[in-house]
Amino acid sequence: MLRDKSLIPLSHQHRHALALCVRIDRAQPVPAADLRIWQEEIERDFAQEITIHFAAEESILFPAARQFPELVPLLEDLTADHAALREFFSQASARTLSAETLPALARRLSGHIRKEERQLFERIQQLMNPQQLAELGVQLEAALKDAAHSCALPYETTKLKAAR
Repeated sequence: MLRDKSLIPLSHQHRHALALCVRIDRAQPVPAADLRIWQEEIERDFAQEITIHFAAEESILFPAARQFPELVPLLEDLTADHAALREFFSQASARTLSAETLPALARRLSGHIRKEERQLFERIQQLMNPQQLAELGVQLEAALKDAAHSCALPYETTKLKAAR
């Protein structure tokens, strides 16, 4: 199903986060000497975009979806994901992510995004009428206005390297 325009700003941010997950996955195993720079980039992404994204979902999207009882278990699962992801981001800020927890962060984040895109967004688009979706879009746009609007570039150390 095509994404409704009201949800596209969240989907764009999801793509940014998925790109980070792919880079983490392809960088495995991450040398211990590179962990600090990965954590700096994760901290930056969380501060510039993800924290605002989570707040918009938790204050606007999830409450709007709660009107549909079938979505409540999924919303509880997604909220628990946010809590677990915040813990990972907190570890990155404290520079305590290990070579083992870095890929675990990427797996949890990518799984979370896929649940939102494939389950939550699809059902919201089926359950809400066009007016509800439009109102949701206006609220989300306002909530996301302070997020970074340009894709943050990876640090030199965390860029994907060309295949040799």
